[in-house]
Amino acid sequence: MTDTAHALSASRTLWDLLDRRAALTPDRPVLLQGDRSLTFGALRARAERTAAGLYDLGVRPGTVVAWQLPTRLETAVLSFALARLGAVQSPVIPFYRDREVGFALRESKAEFFAVPGVWRGFDHGEMARRLGAKGVFEAYEDLPEGDPRVLPPPPADGTRVRWIYWTSGTTSDPKGVLHTDRSLIAGGSCLAHALRLSAADVGSMAFPYAHIAGPDYTVMLLLYGFPAVMFEQFALPEALTEYRRHKVTVAGGSTAFYSMFLTEQRKRPGAPLIPSLRLLAGGGAPKPPELYHAVVREMRVRLTHGYGMTEVPMITMGSPDDTPENLATTEGRPPEGMEIRIVDGEVRLRGEAVCRGYLDPAQTAEAFDEQGFLRTGDLGHLTADGHLVLTGRLKDVIIRKGENISAKEIEDLLHAHPAVGDVAVVGLPDAERGELVCAVVEQPSGAPELTLEAVTSYLRAEGLSVHKLPERLEVVDALPRNETLRKVLKYKLRERYAGTTG
Repeated sequence: MTDTAHALSASRTLWDLLDRRAALTPDRPVLLQGDRSLTFGALRARAERTAAGLYDLGVRPGTVVAWQLPTRLETAVLSFALARLGAVQSPVIPFYRDREVGFALRESKAEFFAVPGVWRGFDHGEMARRLGAKGVFEAYEDLPEGDPRVLPPPPADGTRVRWIYWTSGTTSDPKGVLHTDRSLIAGGSCLAHALRLSAADVGSMAFPYAHIAGPDYTVMLLLYGFPAVMFEQFALPEALTEYRRHKVTVAGGSTAFYSMFLTEQRKRPGAPLIPSLRLLAGGGAPKPPELYHAVVREMRVRLTHGYGMTEVPMITMGSPDDTPENLATTEGRPPEGMEIRIVDGEVRLRGEAVCRGYLDPAQTAEAFDEQGFLRTGDLGHLTADGHLVLTGRLKDVIIRKGENISAKEIEDLLHAHPAVGDVAVVGLPDAERGELVCAVVEQPSGAPELTLEAVTSYLRAEGLSVHKLPERLEVVDALPRNETLRKVLKYKLRERYAGTTG
């Protein structure tokens, strides 16, 4: 991390961080979207005017404001305006509907709710009225504005809870996760430190700004003073025009994004997909080693993968100067200040980037152990040189006839099969065995149809123990995913196939 970035990472609050960056490089761009852009100075000025407009509406320090907005310049302005006021923000993913949104509004006790109006054919204002939301206002193209002279002083304490994020939906019930400005700055600092970026880079936000990755990434922009391209609607190959136009050097999001870029690269082998691109980076889901090697070999870029969650936006991150072996098989190393403990195989965490808990005190009590370490529910181990290797989820351990089976081990092997595009392995209830092993496979276009016999023969040849072999295969057009980082929703697969015969 540069001396400037290191100094900025000590900022007490997110507003303090923006204020200091805007003073250093006011005319450099920070956000790019189509023909529009914002400089660091303009972001600060617009956010102050919007903060004054919100103040006129009745938003005060500590007021809970929920917002369900797409990835736009205006969304960033509104979020920083709320940070300037010291309000409590509850970002909601824009793809969520009545059940999830109603839950978030009720649990957070939101006093205001910002919506985009009609977006992608769905009327968010009508939903807000249906749910009886308070203080509904639109914040898409126009934001409330006022005279910044009416504003109280900016918040000075970065350790107060000012963010309520919602777990992303890989389980059926979301949790309200409590963050502070300092926990978000710590997470973004970890990402920035690991990736070795500079002011000459151009990043990209292909994920919802309302995801925990939003502030994580924005902190990195503020620390290093470089811009990122925002995608309100991300799809390939359509988005490639913007990547090339703005000469993006760093792209990614999660494992699913790597796969999408690789699919496009394979349509034009030998020619750079994005000539300026030098690094793919992301996290949020397991990365099969074979996918790492394919991206590096065929796209001719570096790939660094990390480990984060809504509760801890950045835990570990691969670095471009890591060895290929570490980049392919580990999640990278933790930054200074992140403590990792392995207890009975489970990864546990303590540090400034860890959330303060959950809205539900009972969930908080259950999540932290006696030493204050967060129980992640992930299984893994640390290598001799401090890299973290994840081996699966506690819930992904399949217990067949009393033997523990790692779903991830089987998935990693199947990812290398030429007739497998993506795969999820789950345990299904079975009266005789307790659980049976079921592989659910997405096949690439034109691949020969897979059979269970072909799958088990392949896995035997790869050396998988006989007791771990799948007893059931399901081939689907598309695995169910969430709308944020496109994680596979395994609970939906268990619900779909439990009680049915293969």
